[in-house]
Amino acid sequence: MIDFGFDKMAIIGAVALIVIGPEKLPRVARTVGHLLGKARRYVADVKAEVNRSIELEELQKMKTQFETAARDVESSVTQEVNAASAAFNEIGKGLQDATSGLDSVGLSGDSGGNAWAPVPEYKRPNKKWRLKRSAVPRWYKQRAGVRLHTQSGAARVARFRPPGLKR
Repeated sequence: MIDFGFDKMAIIGAVALIVIGPEKLPRVARTVGHLLGKARRYVADVKAEVNRSIELEELQKMKTQFETAARDVESSVTQEVNAASAAFNEIGKGLQDATSGLDSVGLSGDSGGNAWAPVPEYKRPNKKWRLKRSAVPRWYKQRAGVRLHTQSGAARVARFRPPGLKR
């Protein structure tokens, strides 16, 4: 930018004092100060916007790198899972063939059933869990004086207020 030293500023001030006059000089100086402040803020905003756009581009590059890395990991994991499942299927077929050979000889404990029968799906037991809130029975809590329901302080005061002192 333009470099203004003290000597150049003094010369500009003397010329302005002569040209503008001492009456209007403070108002002109104030206006020039406001304009310079606006110009600096505008330049700072432009710099900030450029920095934001550069950071956004960097973030987008990082995003694409992470996405490609994630896709590579996903593909390698699926390949490994497929290879493992194929190996398990071969082992299962080998065992099934071995058990079918035992069934024909009569050494197996099955009565000719499939050795790889599907496992039944888990079904949650039908328990009424809402009724079982705690291990202590309700009648015991009532006898012991344990509060079963919570009350606010105002409701408790209203409950135990003598009947003649109503608001």
